Amino acid sequence: MAHGHVAYGMRASFGMAHVTPGHIEAWERGTALPEASELAALAGALWCHPRELMGRPRTLREHRIARGVAPEDVARATGLPLGAYARMEETGQWTGDKRQSAKLGSLLNLPPRDFVTITGLEDELARLLTEAVTTRWQAHVRAIAKLIVADRKELHEPLDAMYHEYQALMAATLSRAGGSTASGEDGRRYVEEIVDHFWARLPE
Repeated sequence: MAHGHVAYGMRASFGMAHVTPGHIEAWERGTALPEASELAALAGALWCHPRELMGRPRTLREHRIARGVAPEDVARATGLPLGAYARMEETGQWTGDKRQSAKLGSLLNLPPRDFVTITGLEDELARLLTEAVTTRWQAHVRAIAKLIVADRKELHEPLDAMYHEYQALMAATLSRAGGSTASGEDGRRYVEEIVDHFWARLPE
């Protein structure tokens, strides 16, 4: 469909009187993003679901739009002033506290990986995972589950596998180094990439 046809469909069927072919072109190129109401109307005009038009949401704004939630609703649910929330979307930096973060994750139904990325918790997750693979992973299940808002049982298998993976690397390092800890490059590299190892093992 031509841009003009799509714009006309949105104006005629969904009351989007302000939408022009230029809007459609900008959305198509990715130089602008439609608001939630515009996305719903665009999907209606194209006979598809809004998520089909967006691909995988990555930013806070994209997740909100994909869920069809207005900024006012997010601000109200998280207890943030609308202006403060709008600035977080604009800058891409979420600064809410843990309670507000949990409410955000629930409202937008954020997958654990997206929740951690959006709320800036990756460093804390990396710290907990490092402690889990270098000591007793069982002692860290509760903290990790709380951080990423996940069921503890889902973490048992990934953490156990990561623990044994890391310990095997360190054992091989000790063996190659003749019993010294002078060469721990494999272990250091594993720790540097530990968050990626975790997401790769966590069930979808």
